[in-house]
Parts: sequence; C-alpha cells; structure tokens
Amino acid sequence: MGVVSVLYNLDGYVLLVLWLLGIPVGLYAFVHALMQRSDAFTAADKLTKPVWCAITGVGLAILAISTSGPYSFLWLVGIIAVLIYIVDVRPRVVEIQQGPRW
Repeated sequence: MGVVSVLYNLDGYVLLVLWLLGIPVGLYAFVHALMQRSDAFTAADKLTKPVWCAITGVGLAILAISTSGPYSFLWLVGIIAVLIYIVDVRPRVVEIQQGPRW
C-alpha cells in the first residue's frame, strides 16, 4: 500500500523538488545579472542589464513567494525566466567579458 501512495504522489514530489531547486537557481541568476557589466549585455545582442535584472528579480520573487509552491503553476513563469537567463544570456555575457576562447 505504501509503494502505491508514493507512486500516486510522485508528480507532486517531482514538482516540489523542482520548485525548491528553482529558488537558489533564481538567486544565482539575479546576483549574476547584477554583477555583470552593462555593455556586455548589449554587445551580446541581448536585452539591457536593467531589463535582465528585472526579469530575474521578478522570477526569483515569484519562486520565493509562491505560497502554494508547486501546486500553482505561476512558479513555472519564474523558473522559465530564470532558466532563459542561465542557458541563453549568461554564457554570451561571460564570453563577451572574457574574450574568445582560443
């Protein structure tokens, strides 16, 4: 009977773990965006630094104050915004600031 209840609630557990892991990832993305040079964002053909700071900040806020946690899908908006920064914007901004790899 115990295995069935774990499998029955497995999706809830997975969403809970993703939500809980999203909060520190959002914090990392927000702090990283704050610490980068403003000209690196425009040189990488991305939105400006204040816009990315706002996007990651709002994403982090949504993740942190989602009172119902993973049972409300509003947190997905926050995690998607943060992951777009991590996957798309961050590598380009870092590459611009460090120069090309040889």
